[in-house]
Amino acid sequence: MPPVFSHGDLRLYLLNLLDESPRHGYDLMQALSDRTGGTYTPSAGTIYPRLAKLEEEGLVTKTVDGRKTVYAITDAGRAEVAARAGDLEGIEAGLADSVRLIADEVRGSVREAMKSLRADLAAAAQTDQGAAKARTSAEDAARADERADARGQARRAEAIVGEFRAAVRADLRTHLAHGGALAASVVDDLSRSLDEALRDLTRALRG
Repeated sequence: MPPVFSHGDLRLYLLNLLDESPRHGYDLMQALSDRTGGTYTPSAGTIYPRLAKLEEEGLVTKTVDGRKTVYAITDAGRAEVAARAGDLEGIEAGLADSVRLIADEVRGSVREAMKSLRADLAAAAQTDQGAAKARTSAEDAARADERADARGQARRAEAIVGEFRAAVRADLRTHLAHGGALAASVVDDLSRSLDEALRDLTRALRG
């Protein structure tokens, strides 16, 4: 990022600010920040040594007002500002260019950061979608396996019931064909056993 003030320009610009009105150090720093749209805020370590140098050269004076030191331009300082009016115009123009360049760089950095953030978010979303699809596929496969196993067990149960029914029918026909008797108590026992088996099955299915 290019410097806002070239060598020696800050000294003249401080004189220019003091030519507008007396100011204390913090006020000068704030004025510089305001004039540059917040892109340049000098530190106390930058401002006060230059003010001390201007005071040594007899271009500014300082007075203590309570806890503040107020700097004011002298006649010699005003004469230098007037004599270097052209330089000040160049500084103002250069200052505008520097601020514009800084603003462009900031906007470019913000755009790059936003582009990177969007790319990161898109990648994260794709990763999440992939993971979600993988989980869904695994869950679907597990459910499909469970359904297939359940259908297989149901067919097995139906086969067992069918085999039982066929065996009962065959035993009854054989028994009756040989003139055997069939007591009601035997049929009642069979009915109770089947009812109990059905209840056990119903309880097991409801789990």
